[in-house]
Amino acid sequence: MVEQHSSSSKVQALYELCKKTFTPSGAPSSSSAIQKLCSLLDTIGPNDVGLKEENRDDRGHGLLGLNRLSSVARWAQPITYVDVYECDSFTMCIFCFPTSSVIPLHDHPSMTVFSKVLYGSLHVKAYDWVEPACYSKNKGPGYPTVRLAKLTVDKILTAPCETSVLYPKRGGNLHCFTAVSPCAVLDILTPPYRENAGRKCTYYHDYPFTTFSRGNGAEIDDEKIDEHAWLAEIDTPDDLYMRQGDYTGPAVQV
Repeated sequence: MVEQHSSSSKVQALYELCKKTFTPSGAPSSSSAIQKLCSLLDTIGPNDVGLKEENRDDRGHGLLGLNRLSSVARWAQPITYVDVYECDSFTMCIFCFPTSSVIPLHDHPSMTVFSKVLYGSLHVKAYDWVEPACYSKNKGPGYPTVRLAKLTVDKILTAPCETSVLYPKRGGNLHCFTAVSPCAVLDILTPPYRENAGRKCTYYHDYPFTTFSRGNGAEIDDEKIDEHAWLAEIDTPDDLYMRQGDYTGPAVQV
């Protein structure tokens, strides 16, 4: 009973701190408020959100309230998306990844996102747009419009590790997740995606800097070429295989 109360208080404390900190316009500029939230997130582990240890593998892929897939379907195991709580100011959710699964490169327009790896290892590759905006000179019909971005994160995060934060214009607002092992991530997004408010999730393909000619303002030193890429907007990838899971952790008392 003591353990259950402890877990409940962590999830509830996270909800209450988010409710106090965030508004429908997003995160505050106060670094102390951001740090306070990160410090709380740093203490949260898989047991605190109902992720049972026996399901943290590629057969159960950390599922919450979902049956294991048949052997026939295991070649295409989905990423499991679990809603913990959502309101106009923020979303709390969990992503459970089987090994080698990918959430492709995508953006978070005008959003701040806190990510805490709960278990396993996750490769994160993230970019920020180069400002002022720089576009490559188009090669002609059939070639995509591409915009210059700077690589800001390219590393593997292994639990336990500190919470990562991305901001509207820094910290790797456009990122791609690849599961190195079975893993799970607790995300807090503020404000949430809302297409009617201009916060639509857009996917991108990244091209090496040398793929396209340099546009206006794209004067990059040779030693920094590998730190830059051209990003082209793409449709939602057909191979993004995601399914809804049930949240089985301590209930959030609203």
